[in-house]
Amino acid sequence: MSDLLTLQKVSAGYGEAIVIANIDLHLKPGEALAVLGRNGTGKTTLLNTIIGVTRHRGGSIVLDGRDLTTARSDRRAHAGIGWVPQERNIFKSLTVEENLTAVSRPGPWNVNRVYDMFPRLKERRTNMGNQLSGGEQQMLAVARALVLNPKLLLLDEPTEGLAPIIIEELLAALTRIIRGEGMSAIVVEQHAQKILGVTDNALILDRGTIVHASSSRALIEDPAALEQHLGVTAKKKPMRAASH
Repeated sequence: MSDLLTLQKVSAGYGEAIVIANIDLHLKPGEALAVLGRNGTGKTTLLNTIIGVTRHRGGSIVLDGRDLTTARSDRRAHAGIGWVPQERNIFKSLTVEENLTAVSRPGPWNVNRVYDMFPRLKERRTNMGNQLSGGEQQMLAVARALVLNPKLLLLDEPTEGLAPIIIEELLAALTRIIRGEGMSAIVVEQHAQKILGVTDNALILDRGTIVHASSSRALIEDPAALEQHLGVTAKKKPMRAASH
């Protein structure tokens, strides 16, 4: 099976600073990848580079056979990349439903389908973006990316700053989206235990380079690697969702 996304020897950063260096990454259709690492190791920069908002310093980026190395970020979005940044970037002066209809594109993911995925959004469909809780705003950000009907979903720290009950609700939805629906995804997450049960493979970044790459299951079962690279001990293994 051909790769959906291929990064070869990619280096990028901001201004004169190179933040990630010589990144090789291969993602198959329907595959989900967890990108892990401590703060400041280049995780967000990797996603920013894929979406095209960093300064390219070397290497190539190909999505579904299309070379996007020098493409503008809007062209990358039109090529099939859905992005959920840390800032969420919802339209706070529009209602939930207007946020969705303003960006939707034809495809299997429509407003009603994301309402089924996120019942909270359906309940608040007439609320303005600025009337939503942080967790509801994050759900809306994910829903907005889905109604673009992307080939690849990028999520940057989707659980950051959320209450535990909302994290569980969001992770359940992401499991359905990735495992149940077969959405290709790259998920940046600082806390490994939250996301490894949802993804197929994982890589760990340190100082802008890949220092560990394995299946998610292998990393779950490798407390030494978690301790060495992330400084955490796996006290409890996350539940593994059924493979799609």
